[in-house]
Amino acid sequence: MTGVYIFNLAGDGKSRDAKYCRREVSRLYILNLKNMLQNYFIIAWRSLWKNKVYSLINIFGLSVGIAFSFLIGAYVWGELRVNSSLKDADNQYILQSKWKDPNMGIEITSIAQLPKALKETYPKLVANYYHWDAISSNISKGDKHFRESIQIGDSTLLNMYGFSLAYGNPKMAFTNPFSAVITDKMALKYFGKTEVVGQTINIESFNGTKRDFTIAGVLNKLPDNTVTSVNGYTSDFFLPASAAVFFGRNLDGWNNIYMVSYVELKKGVRPHDLEKPMRHLIKVNASKQISDNLTPYLVPLKTFYLDATGGVVRKMIYTVSFIAFFILLMAIINFVNICIGRSSTRMKEMGIRKVLGGLRKQLMRQFLVESTLLVMLATVLALVIYLLARPFLSDILGKGITGLFAFPRYFYLIPLLSALFIGLLAGIYPALILSGLKSVDSLKGKLSSVKESVWLRKTLVAFQFGTAAFVFIGAIIVSQQVNFFFGKDIGFNKDYVVYAQVPRDWSPKGVQKMETIRRQLAQLAEVSSASLSYEIPDGGNGGAGPQLYKMGGDPKNAVSTQMLSTDNQYAATYKIPLKAGIFFTPFYTPGDSAKIVINETASKALGWADPKAAIGQFVKVPGMTTQFTICGVTADFHFGSMQGHIGPMAFVNVNFGTNYRYLSVKLKPGDMQKSIAALQQKWSLLLPGAPFEYHFMDEALARLYKSEIQLKKASYAATVLAIVIVLLGVLGLISLSVQKRTREIGIRKVLGSSVQGIIALFLKEFLGVAIISVVVACPLAWLMMHSWLNGYVYRITITSYPFILSIAMMILTTVLLITIQTINAALSNPVRSLRSE
Repeated sequence: MTGVYIFNLAGDGKSRDAKYCRREVSRLYILNLKNMLQNYFIIAWRSLWKNKVYSLINIFGLSVGIAFSFLIGAYVWGELRVNSSLKDADNQYILQSKWKDPNMGIEITSIAQLPKALKETYPKLVANYYHWDAISSNISKGDKHFRESIQIGDSTLLNMYGFSLAYGNPKMAFTNPFSAVITDKMALKYFGKTEVVGQTINIESFNGTKRDFTIAGVLNKLPDNTVTSVNGYTSDFFLPASAAVFFGRNLDGWNNIYMVSYVELKKGVRPHDLEKPMRHLIKVNASKQISDNLTPYLVPLKTFYLDATGGVVRKMIYTVSFIAFFILLMAIINFVNICIGRSSTRMKEMGIRKVLGGLRKQLMRQFLVESTLLVMLATVLALVIYLLARPFLSDILGKGITGLFAFPRYFYLIPLLSALFIGLLAGIYPALILSGLKSVDSLKGKLSSVKESVWLRKTLVAFQFGTAAFVFIGAIIVSQQVNFFFGKDIGFNKDYVVYAQVPRDWSPKGVQKMETIRRQLAQLAEVSSASLSYEIPDGGNGGAGPQLYKMGGDPKNAVSTQMLSTDNQYAATYKIPLKAGIFFTPFYTPGDSAKIVINETASKALGWADPKAAIGQFVKVPGMTTQFTICGVTADFHFGSMQGHIGPMAFVNVNFGTNYRYLSVKLKPGDMQKSIAALQQKWSLLLPGAPFEYHFMDEALARLYKSEIQLKKASYAATVLAIVIVLLGVLGLISLSVQKRTREIGIRKVLGSSVQGIIALFLKEFLGVAIISVVVACPLAWLMMHSWLNGYVYRITITSYPFILSIAMMILTTVLLITIQTINAALSNPVRSLRSE
């Protein structure tokens, strides 16, 4: 009567008692809901605690999948945010160059004068511009000497991109030609503090002179961007354009095609609006050779990072996202599988609760609460795993992954929503099926209508096995290809070769000095040979090479080459075989400046199929008066990545252009630590004040194949996770199957079944599924990896080894796991088994 009375009073909309009663009804409803949820959680917790093993397996397996997906999600989020925080990022573009002949120029650079001309000639289209020259030089402060990367660029850097200074006046930062803006990291490195405006650092020019530069500003921490960090080149020192004269550089000119350039467009202006203006300016101002072959184009900074260098970052994002998705899917399938299998053991419980008056919706809520609680626990554990695994995965991917507490606040809804979604997904099937059974069927433990979801669970298990096999096969093939890069004969010998950048005096006198130093280093007992050059064979050519044509031939038929500037010891140091002739003369003579060495591909392209026939022949470069004599032909070798063919190459003597950067030293086999120490000591005597920052050639090749090595590591990690999740799933399902069939096992033993027969019973249930799924995964893996390998000119041939090994490993681990799980039940006393129900 009270409930009816309150309800009636609540129906009166204006009386004081009605308002009180509405509040009372609301309070009672909330209290009832609270008690109901509390009961659900208590029952759920008891159920989880009662089945600790299954709960632990389920929680751990799911947490691993969630943690991995969160880590990959954080990595992808970080990669997509590169350049996004730049000022007016939607209007920022980088100028790129498309050449008819790729050997004529570099894609990432453009004509030095073009951005400024666009701003001045078309002010209604272009709002601003910035272009810079990339150099490296020795920088000193007291007894600290380091070789650093430097950008010499326009004063628009700060204002155009919104970079702020922690110290200094941004309006005055680039007005003095001998001033410098540095990052906070460099301020700490050289001065031990960040407030260093007015202090000086000493920088060496390319003719060997040194000068103090005054610190005019210290940058705040820079966001990830491709203005100060482009394709692996990261600058920490920024000098005004007027400082270029000190280094003998030039940031202007229509024939200077090696400047990295950016433009900011006016709002509403699209890149195609600048196509005709750019073509017009180049045609009017640049040389005919450049204007006939160059097509400039704009790339949005928001997408440039993802698509640069063949879209390697975008490919990496897609690959790891694909892996993370399937790892998470496997973990969810595992979770759902075990939830379904475990819920079918609770049919009698459901029957009793229904007989005692439990409603179907209450039973459904119970299942959903239990599965959601499990997922919540798994998510909490996943966040802990995230914290622990972040440094490890950052190392694998070669990129810092955002810390757990550094995301925007709205990101923290993702774990909560994910937990709710997975929990509902896992609990909905048993909630609908078991809560809908008749009380009599529930009490009898019958689930004949769906045959205990056997086919559903077997299908899900098959998907897991197939995915794990797919990832395993992919990891083996990626590993084989990466090993092929380092194991294949690349045409030169990289073993025991170390290289270091040297101070630059790009004059005949400077080259002679470095040649003297090179000879003194080569005389060390620990050194086999040494070479002075502008390039090392790491794919980083200093610029596009010139074209060569036969003397008396048509310049229009000239062959584009990749030109290297080296001394006469380059081939000896890197053990590049000669097909004919010599690699310059043993001791430099002025005549060597008019000699040239080509590779076998260049010899064939110029018309000499026999390398010996090329010796003594004359070649010219269009537009140059110098007539080169071919003195040697080397065997072909891989200067760059195996993604491309070996192209025509030519070597000119370092005395011809007087440009150099590296000293390469081939050490004798033995105690490397002792050899390096001796080399460093001699270096300090010969080059005082110049840092000996050496690297092994193996490191250079590792950088060249950085993305492939990262993919190899990521695929290994994914394989381990996939196999762990599969094994956890099989472990849980086998345990449940053994538990549900305990009485059957007892009856079979009483009737004379052997231990081997009982083990075979369970092997039959899961092994067939594993074999079929792995076999189905093999052709899919072959298609995917064949497509990936097609991106390389030089690649492995896919053999049967990865597939046989994958099938064998998956079957072997499954058999061992099933045997270990069932042998205990098979050996137990049948009397105990018969009493189990």
